[in-house]
Amino acid sequence: MSLEADVADLWNRYQDGLAAADATDADAAVIDEFLAALESGEVRAAEKTGDDVTSWEANEWVKRGILLNFGLRETEPREYGGVTYHDVLPLRDTDDLAERGTRNTPDGTAIRRGAYLGSDCIMMSPSFVNMGAYVGDGTLVDSCDTVGSCAQLGENVKLGANTLIGGVLEPVEDAPVVIEDGVSLGAGCRVTSGFRVGESSIVGENTLLTPRIPVYDLVEEEVIYGHLPAERRAFTRMVESSVGDHELFEGGAYKPAVVATHVEEDTLEATQREDALRE
Repeated sequence: MSLEADVADLWNRYQDGLAAADATDADAAVIDEFLAALESGEVRAAEKTGDDVTSWEANEWVKRGILLNFGLRETEPREYGGVTYHDVLPLRDTDDLAERGTRNTPDGTAIRRGAYLGSDCIMMSPSFVNMGAYVGDGTLVDSCDTVGSCAQLGENVKLGANTLIGGVLEPVEDAPVVIEDGVSLGAGCRVTSGFRVGESSIVGENTLLTPRIPVYDLVEEEVIYGHLPAERRAFTRMVESSVGDHELFEGGAYKPAVVATHVEEDTLEATQREDALRE
């Protein structure tokens, strides 16, 4: 059978009551093979089915395979950096990173099993990439960044320091956060709840991107939710709240929104990739 069929069979048995204590060596071999396929980039938690950033869809069988690693493994004491921690999985083996020019700085870069890092990536410490995440070639994960479970980062993405990319595992049909090729996120950005950022967009510092916050796209002159189109410059502005005239709010009440406009040439120059970092 194919790996997908093996995972589907194991998932059905798990749904029928298979527990970690009853899992066989053959069952463990299936989920180990699955993790290796995630780490090599052969399988991904989501894929783009069309040309637009809104066309990303979750691969349900992949997310089920990830969940099997929690349901069919026992929590064990493990060692990392001289510290004992307890988890169902060890951290990822990083021996394969050097051969493709990817580096992670010491004392604080943690890559969980089942995460993929492409060629010429840089992970600065402290930072964390969770299970099922995909980090494309040439991408920078800066200090104090978190890349959540199943998040999909494209090539040559720049995550500013203290940036949070949210994760998603349940429900299995939900698409994860997607950051497409060439995107630059300023320091302190947060992208959560399956929000999708179109390629070559530039997002200002401390911007929150989530489906519950409207994006005022001044290029197409429309208000959209859940995604930022390609080639936009985005930043946070405060707009009047629906409770703005409540007597408890002197001077009015406001809520955050995102404004998206054309990417300007000087903004592009300010976010250019420095190739010397990857030579």
